[in-house]
Amino acid sequence: MLSSLTRSTRQFFEDTGSAIFFFRSFSRNIFRSDFYWGEFIRQCYLAGVRSLSIVLLTGFVLGFVLTLQSLPTLKQFGAESFVPDMVAISVIREIGPVITSLICAGKIASGIGAELGSMKVTEQVAAMEVSGANPIQYLAVTRILACTFMVPLLVLFSDIMSFLGGFAGINVAGEMTAVMYFNKSFANLVFSDFVPAFIKTIAFGFSIGFIGCYKGFNASRGTESVGIAANSAVVAACVSIIIIDALAVQITSLFIYN
Repeated sequence: MLSSLTRSTRQFFEDTGSAIFFFRSFSRNIFRSDFYWGEFIRQCYLAGVRSLSIVLLTGFVLGFVLTLQSLPTLKQFGAESFVPDMVAISVIREIGPVITSLICAGKIASGIGAELGSMKVTEQVAAMEVSGANPIQYLAVTRILACTFMVPLLVLFSDIMSFLGGFAGINVAGEMTAVMYFNKSFANLVFSDFVPAFIKTIAFGFSIGFIGCYKGFNASRGTESVGIAANSAVVAACVSIIIIDALAVQITSLFIYN
């Protein structure tokens, strides 16, 4: 048992050092003049447009279910008129960014990990290095920046659909005009509700892209390592999102909401 713990600890520090080295390689290539804009735009399309449908559906269902689940409890206190406010604040501050980012982690991080892992196993990455190309800049930098740019936009669309889902939900259980619903939804929202959530989604997007690329680039030889890279990318990205969110909530509570 002690040897297993020692081996796990050593593996943790090795992975941490490898991740730091990979981040250094990413940082060195991010501001180079010969940036692959075409590949960046293609990755924005793959990460953003290809994920838009599931994000919109998730956002709508999120607002719809949250409204229906909240109405019975608030009705007991005669406070059902506060449902739009509660749903709006919950979605903007916390639920929308986290749930949407977890969905993106499952779809985007797994795709990046599997794609780059397959390229690593079939020695396409090595072939790029031999031919004089820069695989870190072409494969990693473009994907990480695309995720960093697109995930906040996907969260924005998800939040909009959550408002529409909440409007649909409140009219299933009762009746409220669109003007009244959206006026109540935005009445108690302030600028400080949007800024921390937006900054948080940038960190979420970066972690999704970085972890997906890191796991793909470090896939070992063998076809089964591709599946392992994809699976570990999803798990690590989801864990990182939860950790980043916990830290962001603490920082926000200390400096903004107090």
